Amino acid sequence: MNGKPETPPKLSLADLDAVIGAWITETYNVRTHRETGLPPLTSWCADGWLPQMPDSIDDLDLLLVMVAKPRLVRRDGVHFQGLRFMSTILAPYVGESVTIRYDPRDLGEIRVFHKNRFLCRAISPEHAHETITLKDIQTARAAQRRALRQQINERVGVVAQYFPEGTARRAAETAPRPQRKSKLRTYQSDD
Repeated sequence: MNGKPETPPKLSLADLDAVIGAWITETYNVRTHRETGLPPLTSWCADGWLPQMPDSIDDLDLLLVMVAKPRLVRRDGVHFQGLRFMSTILAPYVGESVTIRYDPRDLGEIRVFHKNRFLCRAISPEHAHETITLKDIQTARAAQRRALRQQINERVGVVAQYFPEGTARRAAETAPRPQRKSKLRTYQSDD
């Protein structure tokens, strides 16, 4: 109700991803299909036909990891989503524009490209041994904003205690508001 589940989820997204992956590889791909009479894996490999595959597993990763963002290499690495990603290979590229590709499910590492050529994998040293998702970062930021907003409201309440009743409100209402000069010009003579 109201955008929230009635019962808490039993699996995290990472657990759900693992369960679905295991079901596809261990159950679906090996059981007999009603129409063909063969398991999907056998049909896929039948008659020696194989799809055109990338040259390496890294190339396959690049095809599957679709999210790409432009960034600038700084002296201390590449900054993205409030994290700093570093690699010694980036040192000669300081000040250069690069494209990063990342997996939103794991922001512990990014892939860095310069002029559409793979440069390196850069890691966030603070999160090198963790799996941190984009959703985790967004949730943490929202919680931090809420906490900060609450602190500000508490401090405004403390300060308001030192003013006589209504003084602060009257001061805000009677304060002169700065006049903005319109920048819209309709005629050449408006200069």
